[in-house]
Amino acid sequence: MEGDDCSFPDSSGDHSQRGSVASSATLSRAQDVLVYLFGESAVHLTLEGLGTVTVQELGQSVREALHIPDSAREVFAFWLCSPLLDLQLKLRHQPYKLCRQWQDLLYRFTDASEEDISQDEPYLQFRRNVFYPKSKEQQIEDEAVLRLLYDEAKSNILAGRYPCDPEHWTDLGALSFALDEGTGLDDQQFATVLKEKKVSSYVPAHVAIGSGGLFSTLRGKSSRQAGVEQNLLAAYRKLCTSVGDSPEPTQLLHQYLHTCHTLPYYGCALFLGEIDKPSQGILQRGKRKTVNVGICLEGVYVMDAKEKHVLLGLQFSELSWDHSYPEEEGDSHILWLEFDGEEDGTAVNKLLKIYSKQAELMSGFIEFCVELNSASEGGAAGETDREDVPQSCQSGRQAQEWTRRTARDASQTKQRGMQSSPHAKHHQLRGHWKRNQALEAQESCILFYPAGTRVLGCTSVRESGTGLNSSNPQQHRPNLIILH
Repeated sequence: MEGDDCSFPDSSGDHSQRGSVASSATLSRAQDVLVYLFGESAVHLTLEGLGTVTVQELGQSVREALHIPDSAREVFAFWLCSPLLDLQLKLRHQPYKLCRQWQDLLYRFTDASEEDISQDEPYLQFRRNVFYPKSKEQQIEDEAVLRLLYDEAKSNILAGRYPCDPEHWTDLGALSFALDEGTGLDDQQFATVLKEKKVSSYVPAHVAIGSGGLFSTLRGKSSRQAGVEQNLLAAYRKLCTSVGDSPEPTQLLHQYLHTCHTLPYYGCALFLGEIDKPSQGILQRGKRKTVNVGICLEGVYVMDAKEKHVLLGLQFSELSWDHSYPEEEGDSHILWLEFDGEEDGTAVNKLLKIYSKQAELMSGFIEFCVELNSASEGGAAGETDREDVPQSCQSGRQAQEWTRRTARDASQTKQRGMQSSPHAKHHQLRGHWKRNQALEAQESCILFYPAGTRVLGCTSVRESGTGLNSSNPQQHRPNLIILH
């Protein structure tokens, strides 16, 4: 989590692979720094004392270079990013020092190989603050700020990190086309420009390319692309009719972001994990599906990393959570999500296991979001970088005590502690789970509660309309870690 206490790995560990420390004389001289933006652009800065420059100092320079008003300073944050890990920084953090610890962070929070870790290099990026509320974002009028938010949202849409329905991505694609080319093109001009820029510039890559399989092969790539182009053209015509020939850019930017705001996971923090696949025979037992876990101020969303759709979405009031550490060699860190469901018309309690080295961070992130929402509802300022954030928000260490909290009780936690949380059965859960591991091997993702309660399984995710039938997991980056 983002907090006052930065818990970094011990530099004396076996996996520490830091290079030699640059001399103080070198770091005190003026150094060139590139701060990357979405859209393949960057801000070039020349800084003195790079080794001690903080995010707060860096932010002022970047906002001035981008002509961003100081009133929008909370909208964006600085991130250290690489193909293996993304890290949102606090105002007090010193990017250079975190770069020195990058390989240690990769060992701690990813499953990457030693070779991949040794070759990985982070870069500094200026992008949306995951804790900035959508309600405040909707009030922004500055075009420079809107453009940065648009570039980031578009990148996430095209990459499939924000799954959406066809009507969403066609409308968003038409808006992007209008922002690039205007709203005065006829059908022939539209087709010509689209051919030059390619369909994948305006719709998600998995939509433009197709999902594969026998049916897609028989149908043909050209036929699929023609259908996508026709849908884009229809959406573009509709847009031109509604906004006229010369709409203001801010109008189109607002419209694009407003459409993204309808996605509950817009602006979420993305973590990498795996869930069990339901058993489909002897050969399918023990297999897992790669997922992205999106967590934001609105709830938790489990998304299929390959098929690009939402498997499960829960508001905080609908779930309880915790995480557990590996108990034996080869075990995984696990985030546990408990929620109400239904089986054959009967209300049941369901439990989903998410395997991830980032389980502790996800648990702390959920707790932090719940505390922010509770403070906001109570009239307190929900600032994400303040010094007086409650200790429960500053650190994920409380999760080590195996106390499961329900979000619906969060607002009363300070007055009566954890007494109302369903502790009894959860304190017994790990021991009971361990005793039933042999049974789990026979039936994929089976979990028993103590005292004869119902059997739960990962089939609960399928019942939410998803159908867990993915093929092998897809390699991709875990999108977020926030230091605590």
